[in-house]
Amino acid sequence: MDDIVKQAMLKWPNVADCYGWLGLDARGRWFLRDMATQACGTFRHSKGSLLQHEKLLGFINRNYEVDARGCWYFQNGPQRVYVELEDTPMVWRMDPDGSVRSHTGMLVSTEECLVDEQGHVYLVAAGVLGLVHTQDVMRIALAIETGRCTPRAVSSTELEARFHFVRSPLQLEAQTSAAA
Repeated sequence: MDDIVKQAMLKWPNVADCYGWLGLDARGRWFLRDMATQACGTFRHSKGSLLQHEKLLGFINRNYEVDARGCWYFQNGPQRVYVELEDTPMVWRMDPDGSVRSHTGMLVSTEECLVDEQGHVYLVAAGVLGLVHTQDVMRIALAIETGRCTPRAVSSTELEARFHFVRSPLQLEAQTSAAA
């Protein structure tokens, strides 16, 4: 996390959290979701505006974290901006040499390879589940074919619970507020 973000959190400790305004798609791209976009439906159905400003993307990537509930967020100064996930909290990219990086640019060591009933390939690194980017399907297929990675079957319906992440913090917050 950036030092300037840590300083802002100390200076303004009671800033309200933000839900529904930021989304991460299955290709590791960030989307800004204004009120009109949110009114059109969930992130899977109404993505919003693709963020393309390199410095902003770098800032989001460096300050992307997870809370105890399994909700992923971007720490924007003193405010947590919770992220709507199209699929998983990470999207993995495979380099030609077989090394793996997160969509945020972090080099990782993978622990597990999974394939769901639809043929989607996931990798686990440091306990975090991520979808293999669609442009890297040939690379992961080669890793599987050559025995560098052995996939195990998984049901897509069990991913959130098994890997402790929440695809829609907005829905979780709405349910929690309604129950209170």
